[in-house]
Amino acid sequence: MDVVALWGLFAGLVLGTLFVDLLVFNKKPHVMHLPEASVWCGIWVSLAAAFGVAVFFLEGSAKGLEFITGYVIEWSLSVDNLFVFIVIFRYFAVPPAFLHRVLFYGIMGAVVLRGVFIAAGVGLLTYFHWTIYLFGAFLVYTGAKLLRAGEVQVEPQKNPVLRFFTRFIPIETGYDKQNFFVRRNGRLVGTALVPVLIVIETTDVMFAVDSVPAILAITRDPFIVYTSNIFAILGLRALYFLLAGVMGMFRYLKVGLCFVLTFVGVKMLISDFYKIPITVSLGVVAGILAASIVASLVFPPADNPAEELHTDGSAAPKGGPADPGAKEKDIEHRAA
Repeated sequence: MDVVALWGLFAGLVLGTLFVDLLVFNKKPHVMHLPEASVWCGIWVSLAAAFGVAVFFLEGSAKGLEFITGYVIEWSLSVDNLFVFIVIFRYFAVPPAFLHRVLFYGIMGAVVLRGVFIAAGVGLLTYFHWTIYLFGAFLVYTGAKLLRAGEVQVEPQKNPVLRFFTRFIPIETGYDKQNFFVRRNGRLVGTALVPVLIVIETTDVMFAVDSVPAILAITRDPFIVYTSNIFAILGLRALYFLLAGVMGMFRYLKVGLCFVLTFVGVKMLISDFYKIPITVSLGVVAGILAASIVASLVFPPADNPAEELHTDGSAAPKGGPADPGAKEKDIEHRAA
């Protein structure tokens, strides 16, 4: 009965907040500036904290710690995802006023996709226990690979989902307000926002391949896995606008995430022989992330990046604004 009550609380908090967010505060397209982004970040973090307290009281301290640890891991991985989103938005020259809408629907799609991935992951571990070693080895491999990864490249022309979609629905090169689809001479066509949304969604699928096994290393309770995951990614939109201008400062965050993924991978690999206590897991994850943030602040990059983000969330080469016209021509060539 307690789990049913928590599911109801979770659904009420999420749906109620999304309703207010989309239909009240963001009914009209606008640029989310720092004060508004700060408020919404505070709202989502507060909701997650309140829900964590409810889990503590209704399900016990063990489940409560699992939720907190899962939330911290998923939140930190979501922050890393922002680097990729910045590159995607810069590539497509998305107008700042439309960023919130793209992120909103992108994250709504992620809510559904994460549920599918989590159900599949839990099912595999339940019926094929040996897959825990595959998940663990994959996380260790991903951690090492992330450490060696260079600059993110966005190549929509190689995206199979986008290529398949454009076979049936033509894509315009320009933006039409914040619409994804419009009718031209009685024919349904997609605006330039459609490729952006498709690339965001398919990118999130790749993120889920890393994040879902990471949380499954902490707990296999589908309720804890899903709720901690969703609370983390729902706050991603506001976090984007809050951190967009200072993401370059956290240059050691990726290194910290490499160690986090490696740690949870090792935790999975040795789980049949030794179960690392959840309090130790939380301490290790929080300590690694804190150390990476402190190191980033103490040892900032010697030179500023060649490109930087404005405070409104838009991207432009250093020394001048982006050229929307040039970008639209590039979109036509790459996304058609």
